[in-house]
Amino acid sequence: MRTTIAEPDGPATGATDGAGDIRAPRRTRTLATIGVNHALHDGYTDLIYVLLPVWQEEFGLGYVALALVRSLYVGALAGLQMPATALARTLGARLVLVLGTLLSAGGYALAGASGGLAGLCVALALSGAGSSTQHPLASAVIARTYGTGARGPLGTYNFAGDLGKAALPALAGLLLTHADWRLVLWLAAGLGVAVAFGVATLLPREPVPREEAPTRPQAAVPGGGSTDRTGFGLLVAVGMLDNAARPAFLVYLPFLLREKGAALATVGVAFGLAAVGGALGKAIFGRLGDRFGVTRCVILSEAGTAAAILLVIALPLAPTLAVLPLLGLMLNGTSSVLYGTVPELAPHGRVERAFAVFYTWTLGGSAVATPLFYGPLGDAVGPRWAAVAAAATAFAVVPIMLVLSPHLARKP
Repeated sequence: MRTTIAEPDGPATGATDGAGDIRAPRRTRTLATIGVNHALHDGYTDLIYVLLPVWQEEFGLGYVALALVRSLYVGALAGLQMPATALARTLGARLVLVLGTLLSAGGYALAGASGGLAGLCVALALSGAGSSTQHPLASAVIARTYGTGARGPLGTYNFAGDLGKAALPALAGLLLTHADWRLVLWLAAGLGVAVAFGVATLLPREPVPREEAPTRPQAAVPGGGSTDRTGFGLLVAVGMLDNAARPAFLVYLPFLLREKGAALATVGVAFGLAAVGGALGKAIFGRLGDRFGVTRCVILSEAGTAAAILLVIALPLAPTLAVLPLLGLMLNGTSSVLYGTVPELAPHGRVERAFAVFYTWTLGGSAVATPLFYGPLGDAVGPRWAAVAAAATAFAVVPIMLVLSPHLARKP
């Protein structure tokens, strides 16, 4: 028997609802609930960056070890997205999202209770495993809910994630000046439990599918789907480079700031500034992609990312802090454009599977590249030149986008 996964409130339609469309409030509730959940998980991910200098001092870690610690979280997040998508076919997206959020919160609670490096590593891996449920399932729910008008709501969803990146690391940086890092993680875990309760209460229930259909009618998939596997593969390659450049730079940002004389609280504020710019980038670029085209927007954001990274390396502390919102704008702007393009290039219209594959490869590439390449590079040549390599990675997206452009022009 072949069935499809329906959205929470009926068949997908365009982005604009009529005044009498009773589904509009339910769509808004769905987007708001998933957005808050995204803010928590993205905040959890970037909270690690603020804690890296603390763990370096406490456990005597080098840059390779710090990159490995971070990659335990991101690797679990990336590697378990396909199983999470499969589990949602049995249990439903809402239940899997709730369980994943609880697992992420539990991982941070365990990290706060850990007495050594080994316990911390296990806890971060568990928290990352919980976060693996969030991106593919939430993105697919939005894509199904909004149909052909999904790119804008996906940008809003990504904007919410960066609000979490702005708030949680900045708050943690301030708390770390007065409290032990373990207490900070316990507070973060409590927040996760509260968000999980909100998702369980507010997210509309979805029908539980027996099997994802290998094909979908064109009207049911934003952009109609595509059989162009080459175009989707190029899109994944762009996403991998984009996701490699971001952590490759952010891992070294605390140490660049400390070299410039920044206190630990200032480091947290700096990540907040970058995340505020990133939130605006995700909200703005998703809609700019509709108006000016995917290729132009991605080239602009990646070239701007490379230039902003070089400015952060070269400038003293005060101008660096002023540049960070612009850096965040460019650094995260690409992702909204790419996420909105996944349904358009999804092979045979399999949106859920396409999102799972996209996130697995892009985040997995980030988890592997940081400790295997950028970590050793930082130990060998220092944070400055490792950050230059991150800028070069971002700029390497430009020629690939030029190759991808004709495939986008041919999409249904």
